[in-house]
Amino acid sequence: MKNRSGEKVKLTSIDEMLGVLNEESAMEIEISRIHSFKDHPFKVLDDGKMQDLVDSVKENGVLTPVLIRPMANDQYEMISGHRRMHAAAIAGLTTIPAIIRELSDDEAVIAMVDANIQREELLPSEKAFAFKMKLEAIKHQGLRNDLTCAQNGHKYDGLKSRDIIAESAGVSKNQVSRYIRLTELIPELLELVDKKKLQFTVAVDISYLDREIQKWIYEYIRDNGFIKPGQISALRKHLETETITQNFMISIFNNCIAPKTKNRKVTISEKKLTKYFPLEYSEEQMERIIVGLLEKWKTEQEG
Repeated sequence: MKNRSGEKVKLTSIDEMLGVLNEESAMEIEISRIHSFKDHPFKVLDDGKMQDLVDSVKENGVLTPVLIRPMANDQYEMISGHRRMHAAAIAGLTTIPAIIRELSDDEAVIAMVDANIQREELLPSEKAFAFKMKLEAIKHQGLRNDLTCAQNGHKYDGLKSRDIIAESAGVSKNQVSRYIRLTELIPELLELVDKKKLQFTVAVDISYLDREIQKWIYEYIRDNGFIKPGQISALRKHLETETITQNFMISIFNNCIAPKTKNRKVTISEKKLTKYFPLEYSEEQMERIIVGLLEKWKTEQEG
């Protein structure tokens, strides 16, 4: 059910994550006047869940108001509610119920992160940049949290920035630091973390490396499909005392795997051997050729 632009709507319940005061009320605001939060870290995807939200909006409207702050020229910036606004637009709505609140830049960042960080199935990259944005905002405020945390009943006096973020997100301070480290990864590697093709802890270790070396690591993963913690540990140990080339990095990685197969007899089933060799070749001849090819390939990689 739509109301005319500017008409107030009584709220019976407000999402606690928005930190909305009881006396606040929502107004129908034109979607065209609401702009996305700058560098918003939370992705809005047109997936199955979004379609479910669109269907809900078509049937029931937007039940929970979004939170926005005023900008110049009668425009607004979205603080919390990007997915709801996107669904409303797809559903054909031109207005959306919104609570308007005056917020400084730092207050807006903290409110935006706090309203989204408890969502299920957040990607590591989303948490990483959200934690980083909130950390910087808290530092700008000089650890003044009376305006941003009081509505949740928290008292952060004397706590450090990462402690504040950890408590509000329900994780440890060290885990907050690890997530923030992910923002130092090149986009290609961060995408692998999101797709669960690169272990979180390995990615944190990689984040301390030069971006050029990160590109080499990405190419290695792209070509080989994996990277192991021991390979990154060996690489970082070499980098403590010397600079390396991409080929040398590959040789380091290969040497981390090689000891497991070194001096081990190569055995291949007769069924597989006869598939690729003429019938007159003996099993010993076939294995000798294969071992020779493997040794040649290893020498080329190390060179």
